[in-house]
Amino acid sequence: MGKGTVRLKDIADRTGFSTNTVSLALRDSPRIPAETRELIRQAAASLNYLPNFIAKSLVSRETKTIGLVLTDITNPTLTHTAQAIELALAERGYATLFATSNNKLSEEKKVLELVRSRQVDGILIYPTSHRQIDHIRALRLANYPVVMLVGDPDSGLDAVCVDESRGAYKATKHLIDIGHKRIGLIDGANPLGNREKRQGYVEALNEAGLEFDPALAVDPRGHSVIRGYLAMEALMATPAQPTAVFSANDSLALGALRWCIKHKLTVPDDMAIIGFDNIEFAEHAVVPLSSVNYPVDIVTELAVERLMSLITAGDELPTPRVTQIDPEVIVRDSTLTKG
Repeated sequence: MGKGTVRLKDIADRTGFSTNTVSLALRDSPRIPAETRELIRQAAASLNYLPNFIAKSLVSRETKTIGLVLTDITNPTLTHTAQAIELALAERGYATLFATSNNKLSEEKKVLELVRSRQVDGILIYPTSHRQIDHIRALRLANYPVVMLVGDPDSGLDAVCVDESRGAYKATKHLIDIGHKRIGLIDGANPLGNREKRQGYVEALNEAGLEFDPALAVDPRGHSVIRGYLAMEALMATPAQPTAVFSANDSLALGALRWCIKHKLTVPDDMAIIGFDNIEFAEHAVVPLSSVNYPVDIVTELAVERLMSLITAGDELPTPRVTQIDPEVIVRDSTLTKG
């Protein structure tokens, strides 16, 4: 359904309530019974209804503002990407409205509504869950310009992203190629349905004829350095300890590196470590850290260009397109040799 085509009257006709009742229900007015409000909200969702002020902004394009929804502003890669996106949009005459979900799906839904309420012309988003994206898909179905910065080719949504599965495969294969057979995985994304890095890790093991050992896959329950430190401690408590570790981001890998140094393990001779994202701190760690590179400039430019094309598309958005960038492994001291 095109922009601005669904009215309050359409929802009223669908539900049998008056337009005033529909309006109050969609504003969550306590004057309307909860059961009625829910029935009206469901009807609005089925019709891909957007509030009038959103529809008007989509038609006028006068706000010249883009919403950017991040999972975690403290993540160095996301901070760098946010800065690059802001600059790229400014060059095109757009302001950026930032919001953060703090890696919570419920918060993501709230901030999306907040961003939309500010009448932005389009949205760039790092989804908290790569699989639970119906609330984002609803925007696309309503002809709303939205581009994800993490993507699934089968999502039915526009996305520009690094191929995380391929990157994890390359990182794990690198560890295998330098002689490691017991490779630990520190990755907290799987409970959210973000399986790409784990899939790449397992694929590389299978290709090399190595069996996946669940005891070597640790959920750090976070993404920070201290979470990586604690995850490394858990890995080293297993009966058959790993000789190498792949971490889903560089902060976790730096935590693992810190654990090794504190416990007198030499990196890379006693333990090889590789991260993901290639943040600035990785290169300047006490043992320079190998990492899968996240090409911020490429992702930023392609994502902004795609969003601009959606904004100027008119009443019907083009077929969704997913662009996945094949990342490279940056080899540094933390994996240069094996004992």
